[in-house]
Amino acid sequence: MSIRLIIVESPTKGNTIKRFLGPNYQVLSCYGHVRDLPKDELGVDIENDFKPKYVIPLKSKKVIQLLAENAQRADLTILATDEDREGEAIAWHLSQVLGLNGQKPYQRIAFHEITKQAIEEALQNPRKIDMKLVDAQQARRVLDRIVGYKLSPFLWKKVARGLSAGRVQSVAVRLVVEREREIKKFVPQEYWSITALLEKINSGKTPSFEATLTKKGGKILDKLEIKNKKEAEKIVNDLKEAEYRVAEVEKKETRKNPFPPFTTSTLQQDSWRKLRWPAKFTMRTAQQLYEMGLTTYHRTDSLNLSGLALGTAKKFIIENYGQNYHQFRKYKAKGRAQEAHEAIRPTYADRTPEKIKGEAKLDQNQYRLYELIWQRFIACQMAPAVFDFIGVDINAKNYTFRATGQTLKFDGFLKVYPIKYEQAELPSLDKNEILKLLKLAPSQHFTQPPPRYTEATLIKKLEAEGIGRPSTYAPIISTIQERNYIEKDEKKYFRPTEIGTVVNDLLVKHFPNIVDLKFTATMEEDLDEIAEGEKKWVKIIKDFYGSFAENLKKKYSEVSKKEFTEEPTKKKCPKCGAPLLIRLGKYGKFYACSKFPQCQYTESLPENKLGIKCPKCKDGELVEKRTKKKKIFYACNRFPKCDFALWDKPTGEKCPKCGSLLVETKKGTHCSNKNCHYVK
Repeated sequence: MSIRLIIVESPTKGNTIKRFLGPNYQVLSCYGHVRDLPKDELGVDIENDFKPKYVIPLKSKKVIQLLAENAQRADLTILATDEDREGEAIAWHLSQVLGLNGQKPYQRIAFHEITKQAIEEALQNPRKIDMKLVDAQQARRVLDRIVGYKLSPFLWKKVARGLSAGRVQSVAVRLVVEREREIKKFVPQEYWSITALLEKINSGKTPSFEATLTKKGGKILDKLEIKNKKEAEKIVNDLKEAEYRVAEVEKKETRKNPFPPFTTSTLQQDSWRKLRWPAKFTMRTAQQLYEMGLTTYHRTDSLNLSGLALGTAKKFIIENYGQNYHQFRKYKAKGRAQEAHEAIRPTYADRTPEKIKGEAKLDQNQYRLYELIWQRFIACQMAPAVFDFIGVDINAKNYTFRATGQTLKFDGFLKVYPIKYEQAELPSLDKNEILKLLKLAPSQHFTQPPPRYTEATLIKKLEAEGIGRPSTYAPIISTIQERNYIEKDEKKYFRPTEIGTVVNDLLVKHFPNIVDLKFTATMEEDLDEIAEGEKKWVKIIKDFYGSFAENLKKKYSEVSKKEFTEEPTKKKCPKCGAPLLIRLGKYGKFYACSKFPQCQYTESLPENKLGIKCPKCKDGELVEKRTKKKKIFYACNRFPKCDFALWDKPTGEKCPKCGSLLVETKKGTHCSNKNCHYVK
């Protein structure tokens, strides 16, 4: 009996595939990438057409040995890694280390769902490794290695040790920094609105309703037209004794269409909005669902749906909700979708979340994400929701007020994919009907600054600017947080850290191409063209490297460390009397003696001081500090002489029971002494 060896990335994926194969198939896992650039050197031969020097990591050596032994015994080795660029690169690396490049027969199969039909179809249509996809992945890896490896030492020398720069990550940091500056520069503008509370004359039980001032003298009022209280009061005075008469009644049906099926970015955005999940966690859970055979491949920018999937969705909708709930739709992605994938969808339309939870033994997180994917897919093939809309224009002197209302007439796709919508009923009104004014209320407002980015809105912005691709959004966002360049505020919105702002400003000033949105988007398009065989990867790297290397060499002598990391102050060092500077370290700003290293005095900035005496040594003061993993804690500023520290923020008050400091937590204020259970 001939033995066929199938190699996949993970044991879960392997176990799912095994269920559909006969006894002559053996399925083994390579556990992801089996070769990579070395960690302790550049690993790219600049002089020899940027040839990568690949090494097998220690963790992969035993795996490679096992795979090599089994490939030697097998009559045929089948590489069944994922079908995107990363998966194609893994297949190519396997072919190199296992000697499958001509010496032993191999096949490459690809599929975007792990079902019996998909696996059988893939086995019947094998192909060779697509070197265009491999080259595109290699180009990205080499580009990122050159930028990171060459630019990071520059940041160590000019800012602080331990920093690093990334080609795409730096652009994401720039977006967050620039948004923060927009917010700080923002000057709120005052404006007023005027609302009339009206009701029908002799209305009986008919409820009152609101109408907002929209026109003056037939001209539409701009949102900021009424600038202050004085102008608002003038309008209110003008309308004294006015008659409120219905001028127009507009009735129509409006339709709300369902959203398209998920792509990687929209899945990450929706799971942040609805589940509050970071992109990295969403992708990990989506990977589990894919490997269990429950959903299609989760790294995709395609909106395409297979004919089979559309057919099963139609059957499910008609059988469960009725013919009037089904509406066939085909979607097309904007721009250049990276690979010929499908959108993210369940592998079987009739496997409802409730049904699958017990059958597949899903944990709570897997269930919640599967439910989101299933609902979105079924909804995209359902009829629109239909609303009865009514719009009423009401004249009073030379002013016009507008009242609107809508009620749901047919739920359509909302039956499976609930979204927020407003329902507001208006009483039955006729043209020329005179209404009774109950109240005329002017309201003050101020324009708001643009909001900070969330995980969802940052991914949306990156995608809109053409930066990154489906496989890179989650790593970009997690990496810049791990590097302490951006952090989440108490509402989970992103803000830049001090070090992130300084690194960004240095790159913007001295390496503008690295953080230029258009340049980075063009580079992504170049990678797409390499994947399609339209460009050669070596030329793309060569064109980039020449000017980058020349600029980097120049900047070593041009850029002063003091420009970005030191600010003079009028304070004197209490230890030696020399002037104190505000210095920047990897974890933020602090006071330091200008005579360093002769004098090593440091002190926290006032904004980090809590104004609370250390309860242990009585001499020090409590300050806010950060661990290497950015977690905030509160400690004595006399460390290491005093080691007092708390994880929770002290209030300054003492416990009435034991005298320890009280601290604030999400659950309220309580004693910091673990043996005391006092709660305020």
